[in-house]
Amino acid sequence: MSAFTAEVIGTLFLILLGGGVVANVVLKGTKGHNSGWIVITTGWALSVFAGVVIAGPYSGAHLNPAVSIGLAIVGKFEWSLVGWYVLAQLIGAITGALLVWLLYRPHFDSTEDPQLHLAVFSTGPAIRHPVSNFFSEAVGTFVLIFVILYITNPEMGDEKTPIGMGSLGALPVTFLVWGIGLSLGGTTGYAINPARDLGPRIVHSLVPIKNKCHSDWRYAWVPIVGPIFGASTAACLYLFLQ
Repeated sequence: MSAFTAEVIGTLFLILLGGGVVANVVLKGTKGHNSGWIVITTGWALSVFAGVVIAGPYSGAHLNPAVSIGLAIVGKFEWSLVGWYVLAQLIGAITGALLVWLLYRPHFDSTEDPQLHLAVFSTGPAIRHPVSNFFSEAVGTFVLIFVILYITNPEMGDEKTPIGMGSLGALPVTFLVWGIGLSLGGTTGYAINPARDLGPRIVHSLVPIKNKCHSDWRYAWVPIVGPIFGASTAACLYLFLQ
């Protein structure tokens, strides 16, 4: 499997399971309806596990433009590959979101609140305040990238078994994303991944859903720019501390 294909498939699984757990919790008539934030954060964490296990051996399992950018800044990834990885991640996110819509389509149509439709596809603020929302996304992504940079540091393991972003690295990254969601995710829904928000938001804007609202493009810059800023800051601090 090529690295590009691995990023597409890994991100697809990330969004299929991550978006799927949100749909299961918020849409009307599902078995998991109203099961709450713990279920959502756990589902997203396990979606990361699935994506990393699949893509890790082939691409390093970035699954997130912020990860690709952060690794490139510290010299652990080639800048020439960043664009290709981001494209693959966006394709995977769009495909995963389409599958969630197809899977839960009857529940979308039976759910009256259009904001709940949008919540399945993209993040949104609990309290709309662009500066605070930007800061929340930046801090969440800072934590993600800063810790990942140490997880992927070969000096943390011996020469034969370094802790990496492949199958060995899937579990610590899973717990990391779970912790971010539980502790920091209540303000904006913790996109911490531009492709995770942008790809599904594009799908929401295109697919037919009964009583669908607008896709809130005025907010869309926050889960794109915030994570990139947070990732860049984390990478710079990591370099400073080395």
